[in-house]
Amino acid sequence: MTANVAVETTPEIPLWNDPSHPVSARVEALIGAMTLQEKIAQLYGVWVGASANGGEVAPHQHDMEEAVDLDALLPSGLGQLTRPFGTAPVDPALGALSLLRTQTRITSANRFGIPAVAHEECLAGFAAWGATAYPVPLSWGATFDPDVIRRMAAAIGRDMRAVGVHQGLAPVLDVVRDLRWGRVEETIGEDPYLVGTIGTAYVQGLESAGIVATLKHFVGYSASRAGRNLAPTSVGPRERADVLLPPFEMAIREGGARSVMHAYTDIDGIPSAADEQLLTGLLRDTWGFDGTVVADYFGIAFLKTLHGIAGDFADAAGAALQAGVDIELPTVKTFGAPLADAVTEGRVAESLIDRALRRVLTQKAELGLLDPDWSPVPPAFHGADLDDTDTLRGTIDLDGPQNRELAREIAEKAVVLLANDGTLPLAAPRRIALVGPNAAEGTAVLGCYSFPQHVGVQHPEIPVGIELPSLGESLAAEFPDAEITVARGTGVDDGDLSGIAEAVGTARDADIVVVALGDRAGLFGRGTSGEGCDAESLALPGAQQQLLDALLDSGTPVVTVLLAGRPYALGRAVSEGAAIVQSFFPGVAGTRAIAGVLSGRTSPSGRLPVSIPRGPGSQPATYLGARLAQASEVSNIDPTSAFGFGHGLTYTTFAWSGLTVDAEQAPTDGEFTASLTVRNTGERTGTEVVQLYLHDPVASVVQPVQRLVGYTRLELAPGEERRVRVTVPADVASFTGRDGRRIVEPGELELRLSASSTDARLTTRVALTGPVRVVDHTRRFHAEFTVE
Repeated sequence: MTANVAVETTPEIPLWNDPSHPVSARVEALIGAMTLQEKIAQLYGVWVGASANGGEVAPHQHDMEEAVDLDALLPSGLGQLTRPFGTAPVDPALGALSLLRTQTRITSANRFGIPAVAHEECLAGFAAWGATAYPVPLSWGATFDPDVIRRMAAAIGRDMRAVGVHQGLAPVLDVVRDLRWGRVEETIGEDPYLVGTIGTAYVQGLESAGIVATLKHFVGYSASRAGRNLAPTSVGPRERADVLLPPFEMAIREGGARSVMHAYTDIDGIPSAADEQLLTGLLRDTWGFDGTVVADYFGIAFLKTLHGIAGDFADAAGAALQAGVDIELPTVKTFGAPLADAVTEGRVAESLIDRALRRVLTQKAELGLLDPDWSPVPPAFHGADLDDTDTLRGTIDLDGPQNRELAREIAEKAVVLLANDGTLPLAAPRRIALVGPNAAEGTAVLGCYSFPQHVGVQHPEIPVGIELPSLGESLAAEFPDAEITVARGTGVDDGDLSGIAEAVGTARDADIVVVALGDRAGLFGRGTSGEGCDAESLALPGAQQQLLDALLDSGTPVVTVLLAGRPYALGRAVSEGAAIVQSFFPGVAGTRAIAGVLSGRTSPSGRLPVSIPRGPGSQPATYLGARLAQASEVSNIDPTSAFGFGHGLTYTTFAWSGLTVDAEQAPTDGEFTASLTVRNTGERTGTEVVQLYLHDPVASVVQPVQRLVGYTRLELAPGEERRVRVTVPADVASFTGRDGRRIVEPGELELRLSASSTDARLTTRVALTGPVRVVDHTRRFHAEFTVE
């Protein structure tokens, strides 16, 4: 007789939860099981703020949105959670607990158990209370060092991933076209190759940590008229193709970015959010991008309210979906009831919903959010007691020693020494006059997307959460034997002249004057730099130039230090000052990095990612100008810069010699190889940045006089020399021809091996031969350097 044996069986899991099946099959099965409302729910986010005591998140109220009822929304599901850490100050551990509990609520409420993607800003570090504030992207560009930016992005990504975040809204790949634009600090520079290489390294680092990198703003946002934020843009198809688009091409092809954010821009009457040729034809069909396209905040609603191409929010939603936008951010406004009604009424095809949903669910599957073993518990909580909030508080450190060391390295590499008459490095000064509005202000190192300046200013009762030594404190530590007297002189932008006389008196009693000038980061007019903080001219804000001029008249040598988000015209300081040190919002370690350059503890190695204007009113102008953009006898405006793109001094000297080229001719599908020797001829270790510029003297369409096509950093000890070899593919000479195709033309070229755009050290002429050749986004992007 056989005994009855109970056999345990595992209920069959739905296909969409089974990772043994291809992602595409799982996604199609899930789409087929969803109602229209459940589909749409995956295509929008809700703006929330984490609870300060670890409870569930609460909807954030913004003047662009109506109140959101989570209880009503969640049974259908939810696509994204907007900025749970970046909305209000909250202890990171309790914020992570709040996100965990919210994800549990989301998955419990919808019948498929699908969690939301949580996204955050990470432009200069994870935008959360207590997280390391790294240098802003303009400082990334000043490093000319993709590797250090890749490492920084990986560290940022690990911190975000540790607390349950999936997506980061960075990097900004806009190429600077007008320095008056308030968001210059968020960009990497004025050259598309520099922006592309540094931005791609950031993407690689962020993606290596499992965070979805989001390229923005696609495309043309930085080319607005008069440098105004969210203003009309006037660019032709060639400028768009040859200047604005290449960084995005590179970051998608070489960086593996999985998301793109459309720009607020309209170009020639077509808003980016409704540009099917851009978001589908170019991005997907031509470039092969298969990730998600997200809306810039409220950008779909703007199709109705700002662009006037949609009669109502349903039309706006339909236009965006048709163009290729997949996700509405930051919150539900057009992709909610208006879109559902439009589908029901036949105004929008459900197939467009399915197309966007397929991309969203594919990304969620790739993130593991559809797997049966997915857990809302983030890595930072491994082994923690989640029921004891008092014990959890303070257990997650987002500003640890490794982060700060990395922030220090970047800040030091990004400091640019613009001018020096030999005064720097300072030799044990006895009396230092530290003057200026940024002399004693710890937050002067922060950009507008750092948490303290972006969110913290709205909560003055909450501590900043990170250590921010002022320049005065860092100088006191750097020069412990010096007597340092601090005088404000004037504010950043208050125009106050009453303190200038006192500052001049302080200067006259000192051996050296260090004047700390620049910006205060803010948003929408609450600062002098940042989103919505555009400048009428490039004169120093407020009365800072009057203060600087008065100090130059004091008779004491003046070292000008800039803590700023954009470059400014510096007037007499260019020719009369002892030295000028430029730093672009260098983050938590910024003032120590500057102090180290002033003392000589570190040798400056930064190079300008943007030109420094000679006068305040010559914008828009970048080094990429064609011949007609240069100074001439037929205009009284001289756009020549005071310090050109790529410029930066060191505390040593370098000799460049021995340029050889393997061949003077190559076919239009070939390459050239050039070699040179760089020798440190000074008495201390220093860094030289070898920059390769291409000059095309005759082309079928107008070209910039020169453009950067490659670079490498060399650190050399005194007397050390290295042989540098660079392979230059013909592809880097390509441009958009008259018929709109990218081509390589035969003809003569000049290769300029330079220390900056204004300092060509060695040049050689080469020629391309053969037929005109058509290339595309798969072309070779780089002149490849090797150092022997």
